[in-house]
Amino acid sequence: MTSAKHPALISYPAKAAFGRTLPKNKIYEHSGANTRLKNLFVEQVEQIVWQFKLAPETINLPAKPGVPEIQVFAVSLKTPELDHDVLRCIDGAVQFPILFELAHNNQIQVVACYKRPNEADASKWVVSDYFFSGWLDADAERVPMPVALDLGGLYEQLLQRLIPLPARLQESLAEQVARVGQVRGKQREVEKEAAKLAREKQFNRKVEINAELRKLRTELEELKQ
Repeated sequence: MTSAKHPALISYPAKAAFGRTLPKNKIYEHSGANTRLKNLFVEQVEQIVWQFKLAPETINLPAKPGVPEIQVFAVSLKTPELDHDVLRCIDGAVQFPILFELAHNNQIQVVACYKRPNEADASKWVVSDYFFSGWLDADAERVPMPVALDLGGLYEQLLQRLIPLPARLQESLAEQVARVGQVRGKQREVEKEAAKLAREKQFNRKVEINAELRKLRTELEELKQ
């Protein structure tokens, strides 16, 4: 029995299928990975398949500056957890935006970061934190690829399906991604302050910390709106 559809599980067009296995060692050698990172690849990754290549010649959408193509990589895992440094290493080795479909135990998790060329040096890419779906049944029904006018618009829609905050009116993708980073930072401040409150014995200090905690929680809610 298939489970409910999830907007991040896309049915990519057959004509965009690429299906090429990427040797793990080629990726980490290309990135100049250290021993720790090589070990993570060995311990956590079974196989990496370059599954789809979404490009002007495969899906008839024009390229946009910063999004000449979009790649979809299927990564079979040996463990349920994948260190994000492994994804960063792959993103560093491939000069295109990538959507990862991690597979483990008959489940799939879709993961991606917002990736754009560095304004100071176009040969380098800037990557955000990673966004991810939950773990989904591998046999869940996939949704059709979103309709877009160009690859930039397609990338935006694919990424927004993973971003935990809805976009504000007139907010660009870069602004939305930056706001998610601020929310995560503020969340850490809230947790730190709450831990401080739990440890504090003095009543006066408790009152002060509580006031600060309320302020931080209000700021967090405003960022989420």
